Amino acid sequence: MLLEVNDLEVFYGRIQAIKGISFSVNEGEIVTLIGANGAGKTTAFNAIGGFTAPSQGTVRFDGIDLAGRPAEAIAALGVRRTFQNNGILREMSVLENVLTGLHLETRAGLLATVFGLPGGRRAETDAVCRARAMLSDMGIAELESRMAGDLSFGQQRLVEIARALVAGARLIMLDEPAVGLSPSERVHLGTVLRGLAERGMTVLMVEHVQDLVMAVSDQVLVLNCGRKIVQGLPAEVRENKEVLEAYLGQ
Repeated sequence: MLLEVNDLEVFYGRIQAIKGISFSVNEGEIVTLIGANGAGKTTAFNAIGGFTAPSQGTVRFDGIDLAGRPAEAIAALGVRRTFQNNGILREMSVLENVLTGLHLETRAGLLATVFGLPGGRRAETDAVCRARAMLSDMGIAELESRMAGDLSFGQQRLVEIARALVAGARLIMLDEPAVGLSPSERVHLGTVLRGLAERGMTVLMVEHVQDLVMAVSDQVLVLNCGRKIVQGLPAEVRENKEVLEAYLGQ
């Protein structure tokens, strides 16, 4: 198991937002958290990624305890995160946006370039090559010179995912990646996500778009009022009476 969450609890003052949830994610697997607004999905994401301190329980990534580590340190371990609100740098090109995803490991190399030190130019060239390769994997290589603010919302989402992945992430956490996407953009996103999983990338996702969830997920975990009520294959979750009544509108 790449990610193990055990008895996770999160309090905001006296309010318990997460109530002892446990689940695991295997390498190369896509696991999706679903639930109504306020179910605790984003809070769980924040606790795993280091943006919120758990009140109780453990989170382990590849056997490493993430408790007490800041978000940047967790990212450096290979856990990358996107957010509901698109974090694209609109006044920069697509290629420049993806290059910012390498800041943790290229900082020294870029300084070497600035000061004319040996290896600086090589580090810069390597970073550009990696960014272009990632854009190719996302199917948007032809957009590298475009300003990010001029792209469609779906294209911006793919750029954001490319930026999260370019530094060699092993687990990517996607917070509602399909929000605002057209049906065709959702289909392309699903194809990209399945392709990533087939190449060994692990995906933990929060999503409301049911067709995407059911099409790409290996496991679906349903939260309700901070508790896990069911976890299983998409087909199993789709047929669960409680899930149908509460979340799938049946």
